[in-house]
Formats: sequence, C-alpha cells, structure tokens
Amino acid sequence: MLTINLVCVGSLKEKFWQEADREYRKRLSRFCNLNICEIEEGEGETAKILLVEGKNIISHIKGTPYLMAIDGRAVSSEEFAKELNDLQQFSSQVTFIIGGSNGVSDEVKNKVAKHISFGKITYPHNIARIVLLEQIYRAFMINSGGKYHK
Repeated sequence: MLTINLVCVGSLKEKFWQEADREYRKRLSRFCNLNICEIEEGEGETAKILLVEGKNIISHIKGTPYLMAIDGRAVSSEEFAKELNDLQQFSSQVTFIIGGSNGVSDEVKNKVAKHISFGKITYPHNIARIVLLEQIYRAFMINSGGKYHK
C-alpha cells in the first residue's frame, strides 16, 4: 500500500477545515497510508522564515517529493491520477509539500524536481491542503474505476 506524506506549513485551526481533513483521511484509509506533518509557520523576516521552514520541510521528505506550487506543471485530475498510479510502480512513498504564506525556500524548490499546480489561483494553505486531499482521493477513485469522478 502506498504511503502518502503531506508536509504542510501551518495548521488547520478552524473546525470546518478539521472536519474536511478528517473526512478525506477516512476516505483515503482504504487506498493508502496517509501521514500529515504540520510545520509551524514562522514569524519575522521572510528570508529567515523560509530558511527555517525549508530545512524543516526537507527533513520530512520521504520517497518521491512533489511541491505544490502555482508555477508548477498544471495537471488535470486524470493526469494527476495517472501520475499517482505510475508512481506506485516504482515507489512506496510520496511526499506532497504545501508551503506557507511566504512560499518555500529556494533550497526546497531546488531539492524537489516535481512541481505541480492545480491552477493559477493562489490558495491559503488550509484550502490547498483540502483541495490536495480531495484530488488524491479523486485520483484513487479514477484509478479504481469508482463512480466519484464524473
């Protein structure tokens, strides 16, 4: 079974985001092992924040890493599903990274070769996290022939 790691800068503070997170964790439990690591969002000078957050992000990468980035390669749900399916052929773990409000350090950008975008819109980290969880679930449903994806 594939292990999916989400490394997210920031946490879900509002109850409705926590409930959405719980729902997708439950749905995904039949398809993969899901680990979510929340990295505390730094305060102060941006360059210092990015450096500290970046080192913390890199220390949590396992398997094949993907950076969720607005300037990444735009993928459809079907393309994302195919990529996830193909990935399972040669890796047992994948890490998806969602940066904080300041983005991520150049060190993270350079370490992670695969950058994916779900569009040109900038999402707050809490929305990006739920959208990513939903798209991972959708990918598994597409790959299993489920009726969720229309």
